[in-house]
Amino acid sequence: MRTLVTGATGFTGGHLARTLLNSGHDVRTLVQPGTALPEDLIGRVDQIDGDLRDPEACHEAVKGCQAVYHIAALYREEAAPKVFFDINLGGSRNILEACEKAGVERIVHCSTVGVHGHLEKVPAAEDAPFRPGDAYQRSKLEAEILALDYARERGLPVSVFRPTGIYGPGDTRLLKFFRLVRKRRPLIGSGKPHYHLTHVDDLVRGIILCGTHPAAVGEVFILGGPEAPTLEEWYGVVAEVLGVKPTKMRLPVWPFLAAGALCEAIFKPLGKSPPLHRRSVHFFTHDRWFSIEKAQRVLSYKPEIGLREGMKMTADWYISEGLL
Repeated sequence: MRTLVTGATGFTGGHLARTLLNSGHDVRTLVQPGTALPEDLIGRVDQIDGDLRDPEACHEAVKGCQAVYHIAALYREEAAPKVFFDINLGGSRNILEACEKAGVERIVHCSTVGVHGHLEKVPAAEDAPFRPGDAYQRSKLEAEILALDYARERGLPVSVFRPTGIYGPGDTRLLKFFRLVRKRRPLIGSGKPHYHLTHVDDLVRGIILCGTHPAAVGEVFILGGPEAPTLEEWYGVVAEVLGVKPTKMRLPVWPFLAAGALCEAIFKPLGKSPPLHRRSVHFFTHDRWFSIEKAQRVLSYKPEIGLREGMKMTADWYISEGLL
C-alpha cells in the first residue's frame, strides 16, 4: 500500500514512517522546505517537497496514495495565532480536500488531548468538555472538528486520535524534567497531579490501528500509555533509573506563576520567547490523566511499555547522546 505520512521530519511522524516501511508499505512524505528528513529515512521514502498551506503540494503528495496519516502541525512555537490556524487548520483542510479528490481509502488525523485544556474530572474520556487554552490548542480543535465534518457530511473515511504526552528515545521534550531530577531539584506544588504519557512505540501501534481497523472510521480515540502516574511518582521512577535519591522538598506555586506572568508581559511585546511561561508552571499544578478505554474496547489497543521501562529507555538515550 502506498501511504502518505505528513510530519515525517518530526518525532512521531518519523517513527510512524519507519514502522510502515518495516511493514512493507511504500511510504511517501510531504516535507516542508527548509526542514530535513532523518538520515535513516532519506532514500527509503518518496519525498515530496512542499508546504501544507499550498493546495497543489498537498494534491501532489496525496496522489496515488491509498492511506494518509496527517501528523504534521505547528507546535508550541512563538508565532502569531494566524500562523497556527494557517498551518494546523488550513493545512488540514488542504490535505482533506486532496484526499477527497484522490479517493483515498483511509485517513488518520492527529489531534491532541490539549483540546480538553484543564480537566475538571479525571480520567477524562473523549467526551470531556473542550477548553483549549492557546492558539495551538484552538487550531488543533478546529482542525479536528473539520476532519470529523468531512467524515460525517462527505463520507470521507477519517479517524482522529488525540495522543497524551509523547516520549521515547530520540525526543527531548522530557529532558528538562530528567535534568531537574538528576540535580535533585524540588517539584513545584504538591506533586499530586497526574501526567499521562505514551511511549512513541505504543502510540504508533495505536495510530496504525486507527488507519486499519474497520470500526475506527468516523471516530475519535485518546491514545495513551498503560499508566498515568502522579508527578511525584514519575519523579521517583526517573530518580530510580538515574540512580539518584529523590528529594521530598516542594516549592510553592505562586512565585513561579507571578514570574511567568511578568516574563510574558515583558518579552511577548518584543516578539521574543519568555524564559518562563505560566503554561510551564501549570504543568506542575493541573491533572492530565485520560481514559484509553474506548481505544482498548473498539480497537483492541494495548499499550505495552510501562513507565519504568519507558523511562529507562529514554534515560539511556539521553546519556548516550551526552544530554545528561
